[in-house]
Amino acid sequence: MPQHQPATVTLVLGGVRSGKSRFAQQIAERAARVTFIATAERRNDAEMSAKIERHRASRPETWATIEEPLHLAAAIREAGRDADVLLIDCLTLFASNLLEACDRDPAQLQAHIDQLCAALGAATCSIILVSNEVGSGVVPAYELGRRFRDLVGELNQRVASVADTVLLMVAGLPFPLKGSLPAEVRP
Repeated sequence: MPQHQPATVTLVLGGVRSGKSRFAQQIAERAARVTFIATAERRNDAEMSAKIERHRASRPETWATIEEPLHLAAAIREAGRDADVLLIDCLTLFASNLLEACDRDPAQLQAHIDQLCAALGAATCSIILVSNEVGSGVVPAYELGRRFRDLVGELNQRVASVADTVLLMVAGLPFPLKGSLPAEVRP
C-alpha cells in the first residue's frame, strides 16, 4: 500500500462461514507489508488446530504473524510500526479470551476495549478487523453464553464507531454498512 494513503480502519462482520476472513484477506493483499494478528490460542482442540492451520496455509508466506489472544492494543501499537496493514482475526475469539481472563471484572474488561479503540484511533497503518455478527441468533440458554453474546455485540459496536468502513458478509457477499467497498476488491 503506498505510503501516501491515509491509515484506515475496516471492520468485516458476518456469521460463521460467511466469507469474512477470506474477504478481509483479499483487502489486505493489496498492501506490501502485512502483519496478521491471530487471537486464537492453540489448545488441546484438534478442530481448532486444524482451522488455524487452514487459515495459516491460505495466507501469503510474506506476511508476518503475531499470536496475541488478549493484548490487542499493545500488538497494534508495536506491529503497526513495521506494517502497511494489520489484519486482526478475530474479535470474537478476543471477546472469549477477555471473558476468560477478566472473569467478572467489568472494569478490567472495559479497559481492554477502551485501549483497543484508542489504539485503532491512533494507528499509523491501516487495520482490518474480522468479527462474528452474533446478534441475529437465538438467545443463549445459559448465562455465560448471554454474557459472551452481549460482549461481542458491544465490542462490535465500539469498533464500528471508530472504523472508517464496516462491511457485513452474507453468503460470501460484502454489504457496506459504513463507508464503501474497496474499489480493487469486488466480489
